[in-house]
Formats: sequence, structure tokens, C-alpha cells
Amino acid sequence: KVPYHRRPVTGKEYLDINALVQRELKKAPHFLTTCCESDGTDLVILTTAPRGFKSGDRTTWFVLFHNVAGTGYYLSPVGLEVLVEHGDLRVSRWQLRKVFYNGRYFASTGDLEQEFLAGTLEVIRLKQPQADTVLGSMRPRRPPDSPGPLQFEPRGPRYTIKDNHITFQGWSIAFGMNPNSGPRLFDIRYRGERIVYELSLQEALALYGSNCPGGMSTRYLDGSFGIGRFAYELVRGLDCPYTATYVHRHYLAESDTPKPNKNSLCIFEHDSALPLRRHFSDSQSFYYGGLRKNTLVIRAISTLINYDYIWDFMFHGSGAVEVRVHATGYISSSFLHGRGTDFGNRVGPHTLGTMHLHHIHYKVDLDVDGQLNSLETQDMEYELVKDPWSEQNTIERPYLRRERLEREDEAAFPLNAPMPRYLSFASPNPNKWGHSRSYRIQIISFAGKHLPTSSSMERSVSWGRYQLAVTRRKEEEPTSTSIYNQNDPWTPTVAFADFINNETITNEDLVAWISVGFLHIPHAEDVPNTVTVGNGVGFFLRPYNYFNEDPSVDSPDSVYFSSEQDTGACGANPLACLSPAAACAPSLPPFHFGGFLNL
Repeated sequence: KVPYHRRPVTGKEYLDINALVQRELKKAPHFLTTCCESDGTDLVILTTAPRGFKSGDRTTWFVLFHNVAGTGYYLSPVGLEVLVEHGDLRVSRWQLRKVFYNGRYFASTGDLEQEFLAGTLEVIRLKQPQADTVLGSMRPRRPPDSPGPLQFEPRGPRYTIKDNHITFQGWSIAFGMNPNSGPRLFDIRYRGERIVYELSLQEALALYGSNCPGGMSTRYLDGSFGIGRFAYELVRGLDCPYTATYVHRHYLAESDTPKPNKNSLCIFEHDSALPLRRHFSDSQSFYYGGLRKNTLVIRAISTLINYDYIWDFMFHGSGAVEVRVHATGYISSSFLHGRGTDFGNRVGPHTLGTMHLHHIHYKVDLDVDGQLNSLETQDMEYELVKDPWSEQNTIERPYLRRERLEREDEAAFPLNAPMPRYLSFASPNPNKWGHSRSYRIQIISFAGKHLPTSSSMERSVSWGRYQLAVTRRKEEEPTSTSIYNQNDPWTPTVAFADFINNETITNEDLVAWISVGFLHIPHAEDVPNTVTVGNGVGFFLRPYNYFNEDPSVDSPDSVYFSSEQDTGACGANPLACLSPAAACAPSLPPFHFGGFLNL
């Protein structure tokens, strides 16, 4: 049973809160006119979370911003924040408990107004921002130029989609979207063999620091808001390639009937403009051999208040799976006052870009050559040995240290602590060369520091303690978190730390739980938006002795020619066939976007 106070905040609840705030703002008309050139109706509130300090609390700080049509308000704080108590089931009993302005706290907006009229309040006068000059405007500053490169398939897509099932060059994937936790894939097979039973996003945490109450108390757990629900329609030609396949997703939330997010997931084959492998031979015999790095990409993009997360799942010709997330969108900000730059950088006249960390959690239920796997690690060490041909000198010889981890406690690797460079799910069955058929987990992350375990809410995000934790798969442990953890993190509905209880993990059905993330200290170049460059993290699942050789040798895209061949002949070199194959550009579908219809 789940206590009712843990429920997520609905749109109706936010409307009632906004109405309360608007009524309270009317008690400070002279202050608002002077500070913000406003009567309060053109100010917008932004929620924080969690909502209090103990179980049962439902008291939220709301940050007020200037609202300018057609641009993001997140960079225009006015310095005013209000604390609203909205836990009672009768809306008439909700109250405004505290007011914060420019470093000072007040009991009410009436008290704020009185201090202003008495001349004892320091007021920062802000001009009403204009749409064409407001900080963070994304309106183009230059007319369009000639179009950039366009990727297309000369003979149509090489992948096949039927319902929610994709096949592509040996890959087979079932895809879906959870309205809370977001993208999830099932029954991932390569060449007919299952590699992964479930690969799913679990949670996205954004934890902020500030010297304003709203910023310093913010720990967004985005699954509670709806990572999948807020994956809106993708813009053809920008969010995904113009010729990608776009798929509708449906969700049921705050409604009696399902709602569609049309074209909210895209699938495409991507030419990475990089060889997957290649060699140019300039000795003994002269030849060139290579293979383009073409990947199948499944993508969705979630807009969670100010941030946009780009979720990518990529499938390579080498049998590898790549998972990646990029963060973009607007930074969240506080009003700059006092020692604000202890918590970020100034990015506008009165705007502090507040430091924060992004931590993302994934579930990876690998089934490598069957359900029963073990966890094996390999790393290097040096040993000092005498050279065996003379024994007069010494050599620092690297050697391989192999280890099999037996229990869950050994397989829980703390965030930012050293971890073996090679870590694999291993089958009991060998490949042709006598090694266990395995898949390696390779994590690419720059995560910030996890919330201290002494925190009263840390157990609700205890998955963040670990960059990787491997546990036995259990039906009663389907997810690492819950949508109810956001509004009662002090008594979490799901505490991931409880999954790790030192059970044996040898020849068992195992699950890898992976955390990735990065610390973000906003700076001037985050205006208007955070760019994706350098703000991407993720992990690879790579075959490690799973095959007897690189499976991409069977790719029909392979290229090989020698010095004795006519490299311009289509029969000898597939690259020579491209010119006639691509002589006619495809007829592109007309651009259409309906993403605003359901808002």
C-alpha cells in the first residue's frame, strides 16, 4: 500500500497552486510594480522537488520568473520565491508559508509589501523583458543559408519495422516507451541469439545547488514527472534525419482515454562518417580493406521542464550495442544575490546559472548465450622479471589479472571509484578458442558526487551510489526506483540499495544496473541553450570472445581492392557503384509538425 501523500503532482494541482500564488501576489502590488514592472499575472512559477523534509510533507518552493511569449522563461528569475503548503485534501486550506526575496525571508507577501512601503527593503528593479532581446531567445539572428548535408538511403531503408519490432542486418529488437521511465527495449537478438532480455531507462536525477531556497532544495526525479509521457513529436530533419521512420507512442495519464505523442520516436540508419574498421597495406602486398561504420539508431527526446534529454540506442555491425544520452535545453537558474557565484556562474544581468549534476540510471538484463551467466573481470598489472635470454637485465612485463566475482557485494562498484577496465557477463560455454563467450560492459561517464549517504533522502536515489551493480534477476525487483520516490524520498517506495544483499552471482540470471552522468557548472555559452557537445554519456555492450571472429566480416558493405584491380570498376569496388546508385535524390516528404496540438 502506498500512502496518498506520495502521489505525483497533477496538472490540476499545479493550476490550483498557481491560483493561490496569484491571490497572494495581489497583496504586494507596489512591490511588484517597482521590482518587476508587473502586476503578478505575467509572472510564471516553476516547481521544485522534493516537497519538504519528512514523510507526509507536501510543501513546495516555487520560483517566479518573467514570462515572455515565444522564449524560455528559465533565465529570467525576478528574485521572488514562495513556499506553498498543499498537502491538505481540501484546496481551501492550502497556504503560502514563506516568501523569499533577494536573500531575505518573509512570513507573507503582505509583510514583504509592508517592508517595501516602509523603505526597509532593498529592491532590484528589473525591466519587463522584450521578446526580441530577452536572455535566452532562440529566434534566429540571421536569414537561412544554403542547406547542409543531407543523409538519405538511395534504395530506401535497409531496416524493417513491423508493429514495435525492428530487424536490421542480423539485429532484432522490440521497442517501447514507458510513460514514466521512458524508452525500453526487449528481446535484443543478434544473428538469432538473444543478447539482452531488457534494456531500459530507469531514472534521471538532476540535483542543484544555490543560495536561493528553490535551487538549493531541488532534486528532480524525472520519472515522477514522466520521461516517456513528455517525449513529444520529433522535428524532421533536425531531431532526427529527414528520411528517418517516425513512430507514434501512446500514454494514459490524467485522462480517461489514451493520448498520442505522434512521431515521438524515430528509427534510422546512421552513417557515422568513420570506418568501423580499415587497413591500408603498404608492405609485401598492396591493398585496402574496410567497412563503413553504419549503425541502426532508435531515438526519443524528452522535454522535462527546462531540460531536453536525447535518448539513443545504437546497434553496430560488430555486434555491439551503444547507449547514449545527451542533455540540452535551458539551464535552470536562480536570482543572483550575495555569494551566488559559490554555486555557479553569472550568465545574465541578474541570472545565476546554478551548478547541478545529472545522474541517469539504466537496467541491462543481459542473457549471454543463455540466461545463466557469471561476472568476470580482467585488468593489467606489471611484474618485474629478469630477461630470460641473458638474466642480466630486468623487464617490467605487463600481465593479465583475471578474476570471477562470486557475490553481489563484490559486484557493486561505488561511483567514481576505480573499476576493472574489462568487466564481462560470461557464459559457461566457450568459443572456438576456449574462452567463455562473453559481453563486456564499458561505461563512459563523468558523474558528479553522489548525495551523501547521511542525507535523509539518499536511500530514494541509492542506485546513484554505484557506477555499476550486478544483482540476481528477481521478478519482485523490476525497477530501481518508483514514481512515488519523488514526493516521499524519506521513506522510499523502492530503495535500490536493498537489492544488494550479497547473494551468489555465479551461473545465475543476472542484471547489470548502470549509472552514468556528469557535473554541469553553467557558463555563458549555456545561453541560450546547453549544447550537446561534450554533454553526452553512456555505455557499450561489446562482444568479448562471444564470436570466433568479428561478425562484421559478413557485412555486404565490406570494401576490398588491391593494386592489381581497377578500383573504379563497380564490380571490383562497391564504392564505385555509389555514383549511379545515388544519381537521383529521393523525393522528400513535405515537412509537417503537429507537436503543439496536445499541449
